[in-house]
Amino acid sequence: MSVIAIFSDSHDNIWNLARALEQARAHGAEALIHCGDLCAPFVVKQLAEGFDGPIHLVFGNNDGDGRLIQTLVSRYPHVTHHGIYAELTVGNRRVAVIHYPEPALRIAQSGQFDLVCYGHDHRKHHERIGACHLVNPGELLGKDHAPTWGLYDGERDSFGWIAVGPTT
Repeated sequence: MSVIAIFSDSHDNIWNLARALEQARAHGAEALIHCGDLCAPFVVKQLAEGFDGPIHLVFGNNDGDGRLIQTLVSRYPHVTHHGIYAELTVGNRRVAVIHYPEPALRIAQSGQFDLVCYGHDHRKHHERIGACHLVNPGELLGKDHAPTWGLYDGERDSFGWIAVGPTT
């Protein structure tokens, strides 16, 4: 398992989220990370029912009822909510996930990870820090910028953005 879909800042935009889930499946994503700001708990159900592989979530600053989000997550064995921070191994890659850019930068600078993902500011960002990819996939909301998500290929150690397009 090495192809990871990276989402962030969906802010209840169920239409863009549906398109992004469809695209992630079409691109062969085997795991999905959401970097926070799902907002409403009902988004958990949409993610869980729209993607069969492992799903990893962290809290953002706009996630509403954290207790209900975690209760809903418990209904889906392939979904894990890590609280405010996650350290994962996906395939043979070490991955860290947090909502905020400042700690994400420090985590990437640690040299302990292949991929560090964050969101919060809704701005697409990708840079290499040593061997680590520091990535903000952009926002699914589509408020401040065109909606995008990220695709990381662990076999190729490559990252790219996917523009959220119309449903097929």
